Amino acid sequence: MKHRIIDTGDGSKTLFIPEMDEQYHSVNGALTESEYVFLDKGYNQHESESPKIFEVGFGTGLNALLTAVWAEKLKRKTTFVSIENYPLDTETIKALDYGKLISEEAHSVYQRIHEAPWEQKSKISEYFQLTKIKADLITCDLNFNKYFDIIYFDAFGPDKQPTMWDAEIFKKIYNVTADNGIFVTYSAKGLVRRQLQDCGFIMERLPGPPGKRQMLRGTKITY
Repeated sequence: MKHRIIDTGDGSKTLFIPEMDEQYHSVNGALTESEYVFLDKGYNQHESESPKIFEVGFGTGLNALLTAVWAEKLKRKTTFVSIENYPLDTETIKALDYGKLISEEAHSVYQRIHEAPWEQKSKISEYFQLTKIKADLITCDLNFNKYFDIIYFDAFGPDKQPTMWDAEIFKKIYNVTADNGIFVTYSAKGLVRRQLQDCGFIMERLPGPPGKRQMLRGTKITY
């Protein structure tokens, strides 16, 4: 997909895709949105000392970077598995380089995240292990032989990529979510909430990041 780099409200950049009229992150702040939705409302809300995360939509690697930074900060051994059907090219990644906005060490971590081979486990740091999977979630069999404590659902918006937000996808996600696992997404659409609820997640609406009134978080509780 063709894209161009644009500035966002917090000084970080994101990618805009003209044919979809969609961007990878919020124009109100790419870094701010990612940290708020996925770290503050997801990663930092789960009690596991060694959480396992499944991310839908590796994209620019921003969520992976921020999670790696927090894992190091908290000394929390974290396993991160991410699926992406359209990996970005090296030049685009270099132009974005979110790590430089955080610290010199984060810059190095961001490079290691993108240099890590696909389909293999890679130790990015003492506290962060990454596996990137190049595949289409719609057709991919999520046979990981493990359950995930936290789900980052960061696909393109439901009005732009509706097949990524249907009931069958959410059932697949629910089935690989551990008991007391957390599902977070920037979307707050009623249909999304109802479908996740029908799968078994206990859903709640939370205040959204800058520019969005609300977002969704679900918890898998089995009795």
